[in-house]
Amino acid sequence: QVQLVESGGGLVQPGGSLGLSCAASGSIFSTYRMYNMGWYRQAPGKQRELVALITSDGDTNYPDSVKGRFTISRDNAKNTVYLQMNSLKLEDTAVYYCNARRLRFGVALDYWGQGTQVTVSS
Repeated sequence: QVQLVESGGGLVQPGGSLGLSCAASGSIFSTYRMYNMGWYRQAPGKQRELVALITSDGDTNYPDSVKGRFTISRDNAKNTVYLQMNSLKLEDTAVYYCNARRLRFGVALDYWGQGTQVTVSS
């Protein structure tokens, strides 16, 4: 009933830019603005890691590995979250996943997209 669909992945050279989008649909429609939205990534042989978070209030958080290069934003009217990636590095290569999360009656509601491949290569 809840679906998150990422788009915008692809191949880019080091130093280049890429923008990702995640559109939410289904039963999340009426409460989308209440969710914290995040982007995670996972490279082969590595653990999944958070790369950007934007709360329901619009506050953002980034790890040091992407701070200053990545920007997360959301458009609640379109039920969409974005990730703008600039100055891309080889180590940014990974599958990027969209995440929606909120607390309801003391339990976390947690939804994931299918992922989109980002490859940084010369």
